[in-house]
Amino acid sequence: MKIKRTGFVIFTLCLILFSTSVYNQQNLDEENIKKLLSNETIVQNKDYIKLKKKVVKKFSKTKPTQWGMFIPGVKTQLDTNDKVIALTFDACGNPGSFGYDAELIDFLIKENIPATLFLNSKWIDANLPIVEQLINNPLFEIGNHGTEHKPCSVDGRSAYGIKGTKNVEEVFDEIELNSRKIELLTKKKPKFFRSGTAHYDDVAVKIANYLGYEIVNFTINGDYGATASKEQVMNNLLKAKNGDIILLHMNHPEKETAEGVMLAIPQLKQLGYKFVKLSDYPLK
Repeated sequence: MKIKRTGFVIFTLCLILFSTSVYNQQNLDEENIKKLLSNETIVQNKDYIKLKKKVVKKFSKTKPTQWGMFIPGVKTQLDTNDKVIALTFDACGNPGSFGYDAELIDFLIKENIPATLFLNSKWIDANLPIVEQLINNPLFEIGNHGTEHKPCSVDGRSAYGIKGTKNVEEVFDEIELNSRKIELLTKKKPKFFRSGTAHYDDVAVKIANYLGYEIVNFTINGDYGATASKEQVMNNLLKAKNGDIILLHMNHPEKETAEGVMLAIPQLKQLGYKFVKLSDYPLK
């Protein structure tokens, strides 16, 4: 009798947990998802506020001494001699750049090509149904491409005409706010961060590392910010060597990135290259 009662209790608990999970998922999808993912909600979290104060206290008096895309602490390669390449695709959040290159992503899926997708907060907000599909596909892992798509600086440095974050508080928000959004969606803290424009000062790099993120740029700029022709994209990808990280974009379907990738991938496969996610190897 005791055994039967124990079994019944376990079964009942499982039912309750299952029902609660379904209810919460429906609640999230139908009623509260936009509110939960809103910047206003995230920054009011007590843990977020506490961590921000801690970071400001630790780094507010630190002066930057270096600036650029390839300063110490910024990872650009897989630490391996294996014949592998990591494709990374940015989805930026600038005005006019909220598109989705379905042809490109569908090709990667068809060819079983893994990749790391760096998603910006504004792009996520504009493409939630697509984001849900991407995070549920095991071919892809999600990286953090910032909250406002700004260069990361503690003194307002600019890159490509885009003004950067102006202090430690803004660096924290640029990195951590979108990270929390991604974690809410994926149930997993993103490991990798790439800023808008891929520029940083050394203090921002230290802040990102302190928060538990690796800053990842690239060895090869594959599509020049989605401005390259298909021939340029193809030729850039064909320059890849063992362990290279390639930067491309997935938010401009009107451009020629997809065509260039589709031309290059078969040739790279014939050369014996395999494609991996950033998390498959340590970085350097």
